Amino acid sequence: MALPSRNHLPAEFSLAGQTAIVASAGGDESPFLAAALAEAGAAVFAVARRDATAEAIADAVTAVSGRETGCHVGRWDTPAGSAAVLESFAATHARVDILVNDTRSFFAKPAAGITLAEWDELHARNVRATFMLSQAVGQRMLDQQYGRIVNVISNLAERAVINCSAYSATQAAVLSLTRSLAVEWGRSEIRVNAVGSGWSIAEDIPLETQREELLVRYTPMRRKGHPRDLAAMLVYLCSPHCDYPSGQPVYIDGGLNAHP
Repeated sequence: MALPSRNHLPAEFSLAGQTAIVASAGGDESPFLAAALAEAGAAVFAVARRDATAEAIADAVTAVSGRETGCHVGRWDTPAGSAAVLESFAATHARVDILVNDTRSFFAKPAAGITLAEWDELHARNVRATFMLSQAVGQRMLDQQYGRIVNVISNLAERAVINCSAYSATQAAVLSLTRSLAVEWGRSEIRVNAVGSGWSIAEDIPLETQREELLVRYTPMRRKGHPRDLAAMLVYLCSPHCDYPSGQPVYIDGGLNAHP
């Protein structure tokens, strides 16, 4: 679902005058999410591990807003890495209002075969990176007594799938972090929430083709999700109008999490 044009956005969806950092592990959803924020009026700064991801986010933002996007490329799962992100950000922006963490690196392997190195690397990418950047940006939000943080997670934070134990554990950890930061920072006008996605793709595939897959037939909406489905909820959670919800996961997954 695309947002209404900026000229017709309800006031509660406006991000005019806001500045957002979008941190991406490289999935297909981040350019759509960044574009939604830009379409709502926010200035967007992209953080990514690879040049191609940063460029995809920048191109998506420019396409809807006509504005160039600052970028930082590198890892941010260490204090030095997160400090480098904010140093790059501060070169062009004085204030950060919004942080979107989309640090999901997918990993599937039978539990009995997962090595300690694989476990530690996955948690560094998915959990530690989210914490380090939230901690660094959160300090600025505490200083200014305002902020919105949205962590993008998988619905596997609350579901179990064979061969996804390590990945699911990271998603549950980010969900727990979301709730903990919401409690700790709530009195400083910082709202921390999560948007959860299900089985999604960034392509537009005919429904008849999608429904040939067993998992699609298992999903109540009988289709895969698209990154556009997350756009309106993300913009709301990042907006000043989102004043009372905090510490909450909102799953945009076609009803999959509600399925027994």
